[in-house]
Amino acid sequence: MSEHQDHPEQTTNPEKTTNPEGAESPEELTHLRTGHIKTKAVGLPAVISSFRHVFSEAGIIRSLKALSKVNQKGGFDCPSCAWPDPDDERSGLAEYCENGAKAVAEEITTKKLTPNFFAGNSVAALSELSDYSLGEQGRIAQPMFLPKGATHYQPISWDEAFTHIATTLNSLTSPDEAIFYTSGRTSNEAAFLYQLFARAFGTNNLPDCSNMCHESSGVALTETLGLGKGSVTLEDLHQAEVIIIMGQNPGTNAPRMLTALEKAKKNGARIISVNPLPETGLMAFRNPQQVGGILGNATPLTDLFLQIKINGDMALLQAIELMLWLDEEQAPGTVFDHTFIRQHTEGYDAFIKHLGRSSLPELSEACGIDIRQIGEAATMLKDKKKIIICWAMGLTQHKNAVDTIKEVVNLLLLKGSIGKPGAGTCPVRGHSNVQGDRTVGIWERPTKKFLDSIQQTFGFDPPRKHGFDVVNAIKAMHGGSGKVFFAMGGNFLSATPDTTYTAEALRRCRLTVHVSTKLNRSHLVHGEEAIILPCLARSDKDPLNGEDQFVTCENSMGVVQSSKGMLQPVSPHLLSEPVIVCRLAKATLGNHHFIDWDKYLRHYDAIRDDIEKTIPGFEGYNKRVRQPGGFYLPNAPRQGAFTTPSEKAQFSIVHAETTPLAPGELMMMTIRSHDQFNTTIYGMNDRYRGIYNERRVVFLNEEDMREQDLQKGDVVDLSSNYDGVKRTAHRFLVVPYPIPKTCAAAYYPETNVLVPIDSVADKSNTPVSKLVIIRVVKQSSF
Repeated sequence: MSEHQDHPEQTTNPEKTTNPEGAESPEELTHLRTGHIKTKAVGLPAVISSFRHVFSEAGIIRSLKALSKVNQKGGFDCPSCAWPDPDDERSGLAEYCENGAKAVAEEITTKKLTPNFFAGNSVAALSELSDYSLGEQGRIAQPMFLPKGATHYQPISWDEAFTHIATTLNSLTSPDEAIFYTSGRTSNEAAFLYQLFARAFGTNNLPDCSNMCHESSGVALTETLGLGKGSVTLEDLHQAEVIIIMGQNPGTNAPRMLTALEKAKKNGARIISVNPLPETGLMAFRNPQQVGGILGNATPLTDLFLQIKINGDMALLQAIELMLWLDEEQAPGTVFDHTFIRQHTEGYDAFIKHLGRSSLPELSEACGIDIRQIGEAATMLKDKKKIIICWAMGLTQHKNAVDTIKEVVNLLLLKGSIGKPGAGTCPVRGHSNVQGDRTVGIWERPTKKFLDSIQQTFGFDPPRKHGFDVVNAIKAMHGGSGKVFFAMGGNFLSATPDTTYTAEALRRCRLTVHVSTKLNRSHLVHGEEAIILPCLARSDKDPLNGEDQFVTCENSMGVVQSSKGMLQPVSPHLLSEPVIVCRLAKATLGNHHFIDWDKYLRHYDAIRDDIEKTIPGFEGYNKRVRQPGGFYLPNAPRQGAFTTPSEKAQFSIVHAETTPLAPGELMMMTIRSHDQFNTTIYGMNDRYRGIYNERRVVFLNEEDMREQDLQKGDVVDLSSNYDGVKRTAHRFLVVPYPIPKTCAAAYYPETNVLVPIDSVADKSNTPVSKLVIIRVVKQSSF
């Protein structure tokens, strides 16, 4: 039995006053309609979907005004994904994708939640709504407070809210009893002030959404190359000879990436896609900015699709490397870049010795790809040097995620494919400033160099003890040592693993606070007291002392650029995130520190000036960020330099393993639908996969279905049993799908309840959401 001994069974329906997942009756499940899996992505359907969402939320004039400025120079940064904008000319028609338009629609909506809404809807009643319905209610229009024992949120003034939070924080026995979480939406300016406030308060408890997504990438890339970021630029993708896309679905999660892949294809690149599911966006792309794309003409993207078993990535990479090595042995110096290896790397001989002991048949069995297809991949790479490997959550959310990404680096090092045009690493970040937040100090494990810089700039010695990441923050709250939870954006409950356990953790807090634009599940599963602080969105005007301010964001490829809203906010009672942090800091810290919070309240240039003083790479920040398109941060691997202790890139020796399954067990990965961005649900359809009107579905291999006597449309429960704790997600509909045998897939956050809090990646501590061992238990049919 695990540490959850007092909760031997966890389900999606705990007997609580508020349901952590929302209710759904069995009758509602019968609305499912399935269709054919689409073979081409985007095109006219995406355009229609985009405009339908935006116009329905904000009307034509407000919508067009916003869309005309999304991702444009001088406009505002899309609140959706972190895909980079072109350095040169940007499309005057539309520099956004379908999901970007949906994200904009969410925040520019004219619907708003006033005190009357909260007076008429109890927390318990709201908790029975689906995530989709919660998001549909509108923007939160004023600060709201839920006193201890109350059933309804009630209005509170900003001054009262800051005073209440400050009083609670200052009553803690230790600053480490407070937890300050950050979502990737937070701007550089707000994130820098937020971490400064937390450290001035006395804690490094700064978990963020990186802990749940690309933390594994950061660890692996830092240990092997010296920098926890990708090395490529958008132009590199255009110049690549081969692009390998692993564990990623760009058609849904980063649709603008398809334009870059199309350009690469037209320049002669070949694309290898590696994924357990066939994803429409990687098969063919109908460019909506071209007449042919609107008419249905598509550019084929994937040249070779390798449909691996779940977590077969490392075995596949090693199999490819083994075949390349065998070719190198036959013709020395023709396959591997020995000049690069000799001058820029360490560990090659030990790596080759390890690789030589591998068995190609065993690796083929482990990844689920036959040797012939592995050979095709090796042949495509054999004579090429301009190779880029892209990846996302399909690699980062496994127990061996760090080692798998190190294997990605091994392959690139063998080919000398880092630090040259058209080659390198490309971890595709999910949220639009998640990388920037880490750059400016949102990290529970800050370096000594960073903390020393804080001390030098601001005159106080910040705490040196490492803080809680997301998983450890949840455990601290559950165990009673985390008493105040403050979230700068995001939907913490729905984004995190082990929903029932996390809900229990939040409920054990003395106070939970959320800086938010819209209502979400985390407002309804709360501590003894709860406060919602409504903030401005990216598209909102942000006037300060008579001048509209702008903030800055960093995209996946290290470009820092400005973001300036231009719409009138839906309520006069909203504050920007930087202002919220400054006013909270003043209320909490008083005169305990010599940080001049008032100067930041006069103009955001003052924030950027202090970022420049504190963090290398931001020299001339205020001047350079005002240049159209912004500026690139330093990236040593991009230049062929490696800031490891030896100043050389590191080969790694890692071991491919398989997951043992008992009869009836399956490996399940959590996935997004097309009508979804992270935890935000835009609708009930997943049109590329042929799913309509329903989210509680589980995709199964047809042979597995026959073995377990399951039919399409059967209602089933999904259960996992980890370290003696049984977790159950109720009422899912079976959908047959082309997925490898013994593999399954289902949407999150509905299946987060199955992800154990103790199942984490080695080194990064990222929840293992892409490999949950489950059983499927049949309930009924219709």
